[in-house]
Amino acid sequence: MADPWQNNTYHQGGGDSYGSYGEGGGHDGYGYQADYPPQEEDAASDVTEGHDEEDQMYEGEYQGIPHPDEVKAAQRAARDKARATGSAVSELEELSEQYEDIMEDCGHGKFQWTLFVVLGLALMADGVECFVVAFVLPSAEKDLCLSNAEKGMLGLTVFLGMMVGAFVWGGLADKVGRRRCLVVALAINCVFVFLSSFAQGYGFFLFFRLLSGVGIGGTVPIVYSYFSEFLQMDKRGEHLSWLCMFWMIGGIYASFTAWGIIPRYGWGFSMGTEFQFHSWRVFVLVAALPAIASLVGLTFMPESPRFLLENAKHDEAWMILKQVHDTNWRAKGQPEKVFTVTHIKAPKTAEDEFIEIQSATGTPVQRWAVRSLTLCKLLRFATLFMAIIWFCMAFSYYGLSVWFPDMIKHLQYEEYEAKVKVFHKERVENFHFNFSLENQIHKEGEYIHDKFISIEMKSVKFESSLFEDCRFEDIRSTDTVFENCTIRSTVFYNTDLWEEKFIDCKMENTTFEHNKYGCHLDTVEENDVLIYLVSFLGSLAVLPGNIISALFMEKIGRVKIIGDFLEVN
Repeated sequence: MADPWQNNTYHQGGGDSYGSYGEGGGHDGYGYQADYPPQEEDAASDVTEGHDEEDQMYEGEYQGIPHPDEVKAAQRAARDKARATGSAVSELEELSEQYEDIMEDCGHGKFQWTLFVVLGLALMADGVECFVVAFVLPSAEKDLCLSNAEKGMLGLTVFLGMMVGAFVWGGLADKVGRRRCLVVALAINCVFVFLSSFAQGYGFFLFFRLLSGVGIGGTVPIVYSYFSEFLQMDKRGEHLSWLCMFWMIGGIYASFTAWGIIPRYGWGFSMGTEFQFHSWRVFVLVAALPAIASLVGLTFMPESPRFLLENAKHDEAWMILKQVHDTNWRAKGQPEKVFTVTHIKAPKTAEDEFIEIQSATGTPVQRWAVRSLTLCKLLRFATLFMAIIWFCMAFSYYGLSVWFPDMIKHLQYEEYEAKVKVFHKERVENFHFNFSLENQIHKEGEYIHDKFISIEMKSVKFESSLFEDCRFEDIRSTDTVFENCTIRSTVFYNTDLWEEKFIDCKMENTTFEHNKYGCHLDTVEENDVLIYLVSFLGSLAVLPGNIISALFMEKIGRVKIIGDFLEVN
């Protein structure tokens, strides 16, 4: 399908005048029209009067380095000549060429770089969102009592929300505007990220993360189209590649903030036994800062002028293009440079196209024939090609980023188990255990009149052991079980040794008083630093490829550089 903004023309005014603007002011019916009258074809210029033809430079004679403005003028003249000598060019191609010429006049400068940072923060928020669940799972599984199935569902739900958001916001952006949709999408993400950080139950946390994913899912499809419509053709590929770098920066930001916040268990508070706000919830809030910053920045950014022109909003589009032009040239020290565009040829509106399609779609067969035009062979192949590449990239990168934390935890657990201490048939009487027990297995032991008070039991297993007249008080346990044990006349006071931790045990005159309820965080997570380091290195490793693509995309070509990267991978 032809781009609706390829190969078109526009008129410019001369001198330092903006030109006048009014409804129906021009002889061709357009609103933008210059103030000066058209010249006669045979009219002579005062500048050329008395000019000696012998003073002209001939071909092959040195004429100096051309000014950039002369280069642009020559490029436009070449395009006009190609259109004049070539086959008939469609109206859509002419409109595209017109827009490219206008963006060349506006230049590339302060406005684009400001928009680059604002949209980069939105893309950074998308990158952070992909890592949040992976980083909080090791802590949230204790706080929310998550099973393995629930942890998998939590990771799935976030990406499901992002997929739905991409479909919804991508379509709406073509109907209501790029900027407006991006603002709403980021606002939805911020609101539900905030709510998810306070959710105490798994169901609410899952629901809020789903909706936050729907919000952030709109950033990628909107950001690239929004930014590209403020770029001229020769800078589009390069600067869109630089924009991708913010996604990797988001992963680095998430790794650093997780490393600095989640292990700090003092960074939280509780209100009774029902509401607990631990450090991983603080990290969830901090992870939303890029989205908030981008949302604030977008309030000062204009709508895409290309979108406005497509929707017949010529006045607004002209004012925004003038704003871009004046901002760039003022920052370059040339405030006197005038935006000389006075006539912008507009495409057919959506209503005009709808009437044409409606007249040719009286039956379902005709409607299908019209829709099939959007699936032409060229677009179908390109879409399928890019979809496969994106799927493979997402499957490998996103999948591994969610899987790595649990995998690292599993590997460290295997290493931890290899160092276990085994005690066999030990007998302990009248002893006060005031030290923690860690990574131990006690088989066929006997514990008579012993006290276990204010200690931590971590990865401790008692097998076929006897406990008689013992007292367990203020015990905090992790991965601790009693299996095939006999427990007589023993008191458990203020412990988290719940019923499921006693497997096939025989209880005789045993009491449990003031048991702790719910899940709690472990005081130590050995795998935290390694998880954040692996994620940080993963994000950092992508940066060189991003930089290479930005530098060489315009020189090598899109398809070739994609193929080279896939071959290296």
